[in-house]
Amino acid sequence: MAQKGDQLDRETFSCSICLNLLRDPVTIPCGHSYCMDCIKTFWDEKEKLPSCPQCRKTFIPKPALGKNTMLAALVEQLKKTGLQAAPADHCYAGPEDVACDFCSGRKLKAIKSCLVCLVSYCEKHLQPHHDVAALKKHKLVDPSMNLQDNICSRHSEVMKIFCRTDQKCICYLCSLDEHKGHDTVSAAAERTERQREMEVSRQQIQQEIQDREKDVKLLQQEVEAINQSADKTVEDSEEIFTELISLLQKRSSDVKQQIRSQQETEVRRVRELEEKLQQEVTDLKRREAEMKHLIETEDHNQFLHSYPSLSPLSESTHSSSISIRPLRHFQDVTAAVSKVRGQLQDILRDTWTNVSLTITHVDVLLSEPEPEPTSRAGFLKYSCEISLDPNTVNTRLLLSDENRKVTFMNQSQSYSGHPDRFTDYLQVLSRESLTGRHYWEVEKKGDGVGVAVAYKSIKRSGGSPEILFGCNDKSWSLNCLSDKYLFRYNNISSSISGPQTSRIGVYLNYRAGFLSFYSVSGTMTLLHRVQTSFTQPLYAGVRINYGPGDSAEFCKLK
Repeated sequence: MAQKGDQLDRETFSCSICLNLLRDPVTIPCGHSYCMDCIKTFWDEKEKLPSCPQCRKTFIPKPALGKNTMLAALVEQLKKTGLQAAPADHCYAGPEDVACDFCSGRKLKAIKSCLVCLVSYCEKHLQPHHDVAALKKHKLVDPSMNLQDNICSRHSEVMKIFCRTDQKCICYLCSLDEHKGHDTVSAAAERTERQREMEVSRQQIQQEIQDREKDVKLLQQEVEAINQSADKTVEDSEEIFTELISLLQKRSSDVKQQIRSQQETEVRRVRELEEKLQQEVTDLKRREAEMKHLIETEDHNQFLHSYPSLSPLSESTHSSSISIRPLRHFQDVTAAVSKVRGQLQDILRDTWTNVSLTITHVDVLLSEPEPEPTSRAGFLKYSCEISLDPNTVNTRLLLSDENRKVTFMNQSQSYSGHPDRFTDYLQVLSRESLTGRHYWEVEKKGDGVGVAVAYKSIKRSGGSPEILFGCNDKSWSLNCLSDKYLFRYNNISSSISGPQTSRIGVYLNYRAGFLSFYSVSGTMTLLHRVQTSFTQPLYAGVRINYGPGDSAEFCKLK
């Protein structure tokens, strides 16, 4: 009842023009009261003759407006007692609100909608649903603007039935007409069943949310661990490289110091010998002058008297006893340092790939291996150009076509000596290392050509059969014979049948550990597939078993 009294007070002391509590209230001759600014504006803009906005009574002449002090005092008292702020349920409905269907004039916001009556109510008009026994059974929900969606458009009846056959809500007349014989249940029963299903799904979603949140937390921790590990590794690597640079600088300083020391020693020895020779030259010139003077003396007695007194010749250092080496001096040192540089470059080239590969093998997330292509066009996406390394080719193989082709020759080729060269078997490796996804094709001529991949650490010489591709645990080889194929690894052979073609395709997925050999003609036929774990960078290779003129060429695919 107190709320109803508050509502009466607010309506009584509100301006019917602005709908707010009166400000500077004035009472016009008909007895109605307004805000002074509101009535002045109304008269100035809306009416030719001054009239009351509520009762429409006109006034001639225009009444003088004076503030109603008593009414103003009452309004101020209302403000002080806090009655201006209406409870939320009693606020007037705005454009976005659900309005009470029973309110007349300016409607209040609805607080409930009835699914039986299909009407929305403010608190005042909802009261019968709380008091009347029959109305208490009605289903009340939060205010809804879509109540009319519950009315059948054909029969204007409430749709309380769900047709499972057509998956739609219908009224009872529909169930007797177009939906007769369909599987129907009450809308409430269908809602209960679907709500049960939704609750199960909701619980699954909640569990997935928890799992995802746990995974997110794990990934965040992993990111932190990766960052910390990478930062520490960068710091350690910089320290190691700094030590290497310092070591090289120290070796450079030592070599420089040794050279300078030896320079001083050799220069001192040469200078000492030079001084000795210069002294001998001086003595010889003095003796020669004495001899000349005595020879020119005309007095025989004087000559004979002075001859014995001539100083004897000192032991001289003849130029023939001085051995000067060819003008190489310290050039041999330069050659030795250059050799060290070459060795370091080889070490860095060979080991750096392993360092780079180790970095790329840092793979935190476990993932399914990518599927192998199913068509030649798919394989060609991973095609790569292979060039053969002249430092590895056997001397009986001729390199040609930009180092992509080798041909078996009767005579040895004039290749320079190199520790990477295959000396006992007709084999060659590629210059490029392979550590990703790659595809290449080899065009062969003759019987007995082997197509292989190998680690660079494979043996190169010694005459042992384990040097052959496939006869060790460092290489995998497909030997193409006249009537069949032979796959070999770690000296274990497997005979393979398949269409005989002149071209062999090789697909490598290094990270997944897949190596596949294909017979390539109009179509691609899988000959053999290997799945393993590669531990070093791979190099493509070929071997010619026998037959002068037999060849193998890495094809250009792009």
